[in-house]
Amino acid sequence: MVRKALIPLLLLAGSYSPAAQSLEKVDVSKIYGRIQYVEAFADYKVEVVSAFPDLRVEEVDAFADSAGEWEIVEAFPDFTIEKVDAFGDFKVEYVRDFPGPR
Repeated sequence: MVRKALIPLLLLAGSYSPAAQSLEKVDVSKIYGRIQYVEAFADYKVEVVSAFPDLRVEEVDAFADSAGEWEIVEAFPDFTIEKVDAFGDFKVEYVRDFPGPR
């Protein structure tokens, strides 16, 4: 009887694991606004690349209101970002013109 009750609980717990969520593709067109770089517990982990990015990012001083425009802040961010070397949620390339998804 305990086995029958335990199996659905294990399946339910597995569906909410971070590994299951990481298989979903991030909609990078919604990543803009006030961004704070952090060392841990970020909303997204990103890899910085020089070719074939998922998102082209332009760091702006104000009015970061479209995809790929990031205003870097120290407090009250819209999103937190952790830069990683591998296995990020998506890849970014820093540009001076034409930010947005590839």
